Amino acid sequence: MASDSLTIVDNRTGKQYELPIHYGTFPLYGASIRGADLKKIKISDDDFGLMSYDPAFLNSASCQSGITFIDGERGILRYRGYPIEQLAEQSNYMEVAYLLMNGELPTKTQYDDWVHGITHHSIVHENMKEVFHGFHYDAHPMPMLISTLAALSAFYPASRNVMDPDVRKLQIYRLLGKVTTLAAMAYRHTKGLPYVMPDNDLSYVGNFMNMLWRMAECRYTPNPTLEKALDVLFILHADHEQNCSTNTMRIVASAESDPYCAAAAAAAALYGPLHGGANEAVLKMLRQIGSMDKVPQFIKDVKDRKAMLMGFGHRVYKNYDPRAKVIKRLAEEVFEVTGKNPLIELAVELERIALQDDYFVSRKLFPNVDFYSGIIYEAMGMPSEYFTVVFAVPRMCGWLAQWQEMILDAEQKIARPRQVYTGVAIRDYEPIEKRRAR
Repeated sequence: MASDSLTIVDNRTGKQYELPIHYGTFPLYGASIRGADLKKIKISDDDFGLMSYDPAFLNSASCQSGITFIDGERGILRYRGYPIEQLAEQSNYMEVAYLLMNGELPTKTQYDDWVHGITHHSIVHENMKEVFHGFHYDAHPMPMLISTLAALSAFYPASRNVMDPDVRKLQIYRLLGKVTTLAAMAYRHTKGLPYVMPDNDLSYVGNFMNMLWRMAECRYTPNPTLEKALDVLFILHADHEQNCSTNTMRIVASAESDPYCAAAAAAAALYGPLHGGANEAVLKMLRQIGSMDKVPQFIKDVKDRKAMLMGFGHRVYKNYDPRAKVIKRLAEEVFEVTGKNPLIELAVELERIALQDDYFVSRKLFPNVDFYSGIIYEAMGMPSEYFTVVFAVPRMCGWLAQWQEMILDAEQKIARPRQVYTGVAIRDYEPIEKRRAR
């Protein structure tokens, strides 16, 4: 009779071991063994035991999570079981943020309380302006956001009591409320513009647009098409399972650091060009191509490994990124207001040729969320160096949902991976006068 276990024979000793197999919600995609069970496999009693060696977590689960499900082979992304396509079409970012944080869609009363709690924690302390004044006018806005997120920890020292549910709830309100304000202040600082304080009568996304772009008008009224488009982009970027920045959030939080420092660390991970900076790289690539007639040569250069095709392929998705499909449709709505970004024609042609070429199809290289998002942000008036900041704003709710889940998981301990030591075994100290250069 079949057993839910794995039988391993250690050919070094001839011993046989039976390790239990554990299942998640989807057995075909979530079967695992406990890494600690491998320690049972030893040569002798003095042996530490077997370890798995998995650089970059290519096939290791660091947690159990009920927040986001991805099936990269079939191009599926779900938040708490809801398909991303349905949420993007029918929901709004504040509702999705509640869903990620609490596990269920809110009732009308729950939604109103949620929005009120976040909206009324959007103002930052006046001293935060001094933090921004310490940056040069031409500083990248992402380090500004990272620094000011960490600085919030000093303003709210009680936030270190992460095991208190009331304290956690308050910090969630504060971070979701203030991240838009800090992000907008970073943008205004790079432009040499005065900071704009929040307008609590606007929507979450509408208020963010107000703090970015309000000038001399008494009251800023966001364009409804652009407001809806940015809201959808926020939904698409809200969470994405155990990616680099989310994993960073969990690792820092495992030491029971306060959520502001953990979020700053997550934002620092997002700042990397291999993570949140990818959409900026797509625009640089499209500008380097320059014109439609140069697309075929660029494709040839990619296949000859002389150029990089940015925005294609994904560590998880081996099919068309479902977020990219939504964004591609969204782009046309945005361009009706802003005018067409000429780079979109290059992008569409690049995608058309690549998806007909067996070189890319056989390698399962399809457009990901970064391929079109930067083009939309630029059409709205955002400079490319600001794209990662706009990514970090909606991802805050995903980081916080993952942070809270980790805090409440009794199995989680402070993160401390093992290593495979490859250095010198042992040697004796030599006085400096006896040492020779090696």
